[in-house]
Amino acid sequence: MDEKHLTIKNLSIEDRPREKLLSKGISALSTSELLAIIIGSGNKTLSAVELAKHILNTYNNNLNKIGKLTVSDLMQFNGIGEAKAISIITALELSKRRELENNEEQKITSSKNIFDIMNPLLTDLNYEEFWILYLNRSNKLIKKTKHSQGGISSTITDIRLVLKEALLIYSSSIILVHNHPSGNLVPSNADKEITKKIKEAAKLFDISILDHLIIGENSYYSFADEAIL
Repeated sequence: MDEKHLTIKNLSIEDRPREKLLSKGISALSTSELLAIIIGSGNKTLSAVELAKHILNTYNNNLNKIGKLTVSDLMQFNGIGEAKAISIITALELSKRRELENNEEQKITSSKNIFDIMNPLLTDLNYEEFWILYLNRSNKLIKKTKHSQGGISSTITDIRLVLKEALLIYSSSIILVHNHPSGNLVPSNADKEITKKIKEAAKLFDISILDHLIIGENSYYSFADEAIL
């Protein structure tokens, strides 16, 4: 058996993703071909493209699942060392940040807008985070802040700090967002209680709570949409 790792150069010209990108454009490449370019080389038995397909097939071609993997997880694949694992994670993170920047430029008019902004930050997490979105009178995002980070099922929220920040940056309204790593979107009694407390406290300063979103596995629950805010 050939002891060398199989590289993209081992493929026929028409199957080489780099050459395909140059001749046909990046949109012509499949997800496995894009991943193969990042990987660069395969292992003793698989080319880079075949290894990329193997990784994708392992996770049902779901990039969101791959985005949750650690360096150690990726290194379990034969042919993926630390450097390649870091490259894969970095590429996926850059994609998330690009999506985030694009979504933040728009005016927030619906729960879907909020989801589009926050899903890239929260959907891959295995623990809870509680975020605050601060908006101006035109419902444009002034600032988003990670307020707290907790365990698998809870975070701690300090209402005073939430409102202090709103007053400092002259925010007219607030949106609450947190994730449920379990994927269960049903709000807990604690979720409802903290929403009520923040809403009542904010009202004293003429600050509105527009929504509270719970995000999990690329879906969400909106307090405003469900009329329980």
